[in-house]
Amino acid sequence: QVQLVESGGGLVQAGGSLRLSCAASGRTFSRYAMGWFRQAPGKEREFVAAVSRSAGNPHYADSVKGRFTISRDNAKNTVYLQMNSLKPEDTAVYYCAAKSARYESDWFPDADEYDYWGQGTQVTVSS
Repeated sequence: QVQLVESGGGLVQAGGSLRLSCAASGRTFSRYAMGWFRQAPGKEREFVAAVSRSAGNPHYADSVKGRFTISRDNAKNTVYLQMNSLKPEDTAVYYCAAKSARYESDWFPDADEYDYWGQGTQVTVSS
């Protein structure tokens, strides 16, 4: 079992930055590929970013590429999402997710593939 707890959400003006954190319980965090997803009101949950077990293979949705950075610290059992140049359309509840990965380079863009989810943190970007 892995428990995930997100933090760092809030209200920010367009052009601003936020850093989300997702702390994981357990001793096997390094065995999991991690992802960030978001869901805006009335919309489906969408992929934002993912990172492999080794952290050397980050991937991003086109809508956030160049503005968001995913990273992880396996010693701290934490994955981060640095969000810069925020736009009103980035407003959503952001979720982190964990997927047991066989290979260090594996990453997963599909929400259905993930095993564990956090409770979400609200990000609101005002214009």
